[in-house]
Amino acid sequence: MQSQPLPLEGITVVAVEQAVAAPFATRQLADLGARVIKVERIDGGDFARGYDSAASGLASHFVWCNRGKESLAVDLKDPRGLDVVRRLVADADVFVQNLAQGAAARLGLDAATLCAEHPRLVAVDISGYGPSGPYADKRAYDMLVQCEAGLVSVTGTPEQPVKAGVPAADIAAAMYAFSGVLAALVRRGTTGRGGPVEVSMLDALAEWMGHPLHHAMHGGTPPERTGLAHSVIVPYDVYSTADGGRVLLSVQNDREWRRLAQQVLGTPELADDPGYATNPARVANRERVDTLVTKALVALGADEAVARLDAAGIACARLRDVREVAEHPQLAARNRWRDVDSPAGPLRALLPPITLPGGEEARMGAVPRLGEHTGVVLRGLGMTESDVAGLRRDGVVR
Repeated sequence: MQSQPLPLEGITVVAVEQAVAAPFATRQLADLGARVIKVERIDGGDFARGYDSAASGLASHFVWCNRGKESLAVDLKDPRGLDVVRRLVADADVFVQNLAQGAAARLGLDAATLCAEHPRLVAVDISGYGPSGPYADKRAYDMLVQCEAGLVSVTGTPEQPVKAGVPAADIAAAMYAFSGVLAALVRRGTTGRGGPVEVSMLDALAEWMGHPLHHAMHGGTPPERTGLAHSVIVPYDVYSTADGGRVLLSVQNDREWRRLAQQVLGTPELADDPGYATNPARVANRERVDTLVTKALVALGADEAVARLDAAGIACARLRDVREVAEHPQLAARNRWRDVDSPAGPLRALLPPITLPGGEEARMGAVPRLGEHTGVVLRGLGMTESDVAGLRRDGVVR
């Protein structure tokens, strides 16, 4: 049986993008088969290229978010450069931008303007706080939005709030932009019309705050910061083992508590003890429960602790660092790693989480050099070598 093509084969995306939110969204589209033309500044390109040099000399953020794209380096402040992008948009299916508030509108590249000119186009505006309201013009970097959305208030220890260790606001906005594009393309398939898509980082991350928000808004109190412990379930925390490992376990119901007490803790008498038998009782006696679990696990190596918990049907996990994740046995067993080409040579990268059995594997194309595809893109617009050379000479493109 012949495999199905990637679902976005034949879709062209033009993206005036930078940092993480828009690039991560369009990378999902590229992985699923779309042609993504990344429009970059001629003087250094997407500033995420300069965040670090940890990925074999390349910036780790850029490598993560920009594989499989064509890099067009063009000066949008020059009318000839802006005309290049407008011509590309005229033949595109999707346009995505996350410029500073108001910048796209000044260039005529905002979603409303472009969709009025091109009714079949799906055009996405990604912003920090949305196009209106008192925060519309505020700078919106990921950690700032994590603070404004309340994520920092529920993350950390009782003494210290902390940000998430990944750019959660950027990722949230990216994934809503990605799903918004897919939804708009489905609608276009039935109506023939594209239309604007609007995503803000604050809206996206506030949605992810659903549990603590509803907990606080509807009669409860804001959840306390409890580190790796759960605020309302006990035991649900991380515990040290004899070999220096750390194992997190979670008891979700009273049946599981009985199994934990009998098969792991070695305290069968506590299985039905009123002081421990129900979750409210265990929450009230959190310190005593944690002491029991700590005593049992600190006598075991991490592998043995996990084996005993698994045998007892208790949910558990190793607390792994990033290097250990890169060697995770489950990712290896499922063959989730691929090599992606880049200016620094092949780099390991994970297959995207969306798997389409029976179809072609995700297209994990190369990470582009700045302006690597400028000539190809311009010639695709009908320009001659002389035209391209003239634009390069005048500093309009790179």
